[in-house]
Amino acid sequence: MITLLADFLVAVLLVATIVSSLALSRKITRLKADEAAMRNIIAELMLATETAERAIAGLRTTLGDCDRTLADRLRTAERYAADLASQVEAGEAVVGRIGQIVDASRQIAASESPAPAAAAREPVANARIERLSAAAEALAERASKRLGGRAA
Repeated sequence: MITLLADFLVAVLLVATIVSSLALSRKITRLKADEAAMRNIIAELMLATETAERAIAGLRTTLGDCDRTLADRLRTAERYAADLASQVEAGEAVVGRIGQIVDASRQIAASESPAPAAAAREPVANARIERLSAAAEALAERASKRLGGRAA
């Protein structure tokens, strides 16, 4: 009877061993499937990382190009600004000289009252002086309007 009981106990232990072996086999199968999935995920991540590194390198190159282009354009703009400032100063000097010419021509015209004989001899010269004076006045007025509009 003890042998029968020992055989029965061995049989129960064998069944328990078989059941636990089957359970472990299923778990191992799932782990291998998960391992394959993990390998695929790792491969995809590596590919994505390489793509991102190439994109970053391209962005760095583009950023360097943009930086150089912007620096060139800034230097050009600074040159244009300096040229424009010097031209504005020269224009203001010209307008000032034109104003002085207009003032001088007004003073000359007011101080000189030509004799009738001299006026008769030089009508062309007087007409030229009057036209030049009118043109200088118009130019001075336009320049002062522009300067007034720029200051506003």
